[in-house]
Amino acid sequence: MTGKKLAALLALPLFLGGCVSSAEYAKKDAGFTAVSAKTSAATSKQTIWVQNQQQAQATSAQVKSLLARKKSLDVETAVQIALRNNKGLQAAYADLGDSAADAWQSTMLLNPTVSVGFSGIGAPELEAFRTIEGAITTNILALLTKKRDIEIADTRFRQAQLNAAVRTLQVAADTRRAWINSVAAWENVGQLQQAQAAADAASELAEKLGETGAMTKGSQAREHVFVAELAGETAKARLTARLAKEELTRLMGLWGSDAEFQVPNSLPPLPKAIAKRDTIEADALRDRIDLQVARLELEATARSYGLTEATRYVTDLEILTGFESEREVEDGKKKWETTAAGELEFAIPIFDTGKARMRKAEVAYMRAANQLAEKAVNVRSEARSAYEAYRSNYDIARHYRNNVVPLRSKVEEESLLTYNGMITNTFELLTDTRDKINSILLSVNARRDFWLADANLAPAVYGGGSSTAPAETEVASSSESSGGGH
Repeated sequence: MTGKKLAALLALPLFLGGCVSSAEYAKKDAGFTAVSAKTSAATSKQTIWVQNQQQAQATSAQVKSLLARKKSLDVETAVQIALRNNKGLQAAYADLGDSAADAWQSTMLLNPTVSVGFSGIGAPELEAFRTIEGAITTNILALLTKKRDIEIADTRFRQAQLNAAVRTLQVAADTRRAWINSVAAWENVGQLQQAQAAADAASELAEKLGETGAMTKGSQAREHVFVAELAGETAKARLTARLAKEELTRLMGLWGSDAEFQVPNSLPPLPKAIAKRDTIEADALRDRIDLQVARLELEATARSYGLTEATRYVTDLEILTGFESEREVEDGKKKWETTAAGELEFAIPIFDTGKARMRKAEVAYMRAANQLAEKAVNVRSEARSAYEAYRSNYDIARHYRNNVVPLRSKVEEESLLTYNGMITNTFELLTDTRDKINSILLSVNARRDFWLADANLAPAVYGGGSSTAPAETEVASSSESSGGGH
């Protein structure tokens, strides 16, 4: 065999095993631009992927700047801090990088195996050795299925992008809900403290009347026990508010002195009118990112099914090319004779004909198809439910604001007039005042439920998870009050 032919034969596996790299997969922030674009459209906020010490320091400085801008933290700033500083979100972005590396790896073929052997070592008449053997082995099946492998890896990579986007939206929605719960909790505490002041006045008056004999001990005890019970409810509400603020702190990734931020003492007022979302179902079917993930899962499963079908009978196919060069002595002269060699190795499907693998692939495809169909049904229902909760909670909160609280205030005013005219006694006046405060607490909780429903509209359209059912409306629900925030 000529030297050129031998060189070509030996180079064949190396050529087939060459690396077909993808510049997109190789980037350190591969896929993150698409994640940022999708999430910024839904949240109007920017997220970043921190990958080195310089970026971490810059992010920390930005967070401190956002915290220092205002005395109390508004909801939009809280969401922006969470998207920049939540470490769980950074871990999700690392998963995206891992998927990009897998996709990059899929563009590279298996390295060929090279082997070199010597025989006749130590023969005196042939000096060092007599025969040299070399071989290069390449998996031919990997070459034949490479295109499909790359397509599957690319689909998984796009899934990872969407999963990172879903995680980003989830952090944003959870932070928004945590801010609402925290502010509502502190507002409730402020109202309870007002009720506590009224109860303390009634208890003190009851004690003085008891000293004069104008009030029985049983009546005094009723006033004292109300003060004691209300003090317990206020302490419980204060604990609830502190825990709600801690949840917000965790979502924003804050600790140390940064965790000393304050939130407002009250929720924003109700909007003048609710937003019209007549196409929310269609919007959700078009924009829900988790639904897009399910579609890609079906696509990836279909590609995997095709790959299984293509390799049903042959699961391992290798080609071996090489040479054998032997040194001989003839008429007292030493010369080399080189011959080429080739082998084809594969498994014979006598026992495993691939039927089980095909069945498994079929079942996987049907599972993915049904999961996608179920997801589509659920998305439509979740969108309708989110808007129904939004509309209904607005009506409920407006009812408390426009009807219940004004009527309670009117009752208190009339009670004060009759008290000044000495028609009713002090305890009837204090009872009406306490009832008014309870109605205000119910109004605060109704307003909280509306803002939570408002926060759930975006996740219903874009994805990111839904919150648990709103907490039951309670008279006690949150923490401290005083002029500026908590």
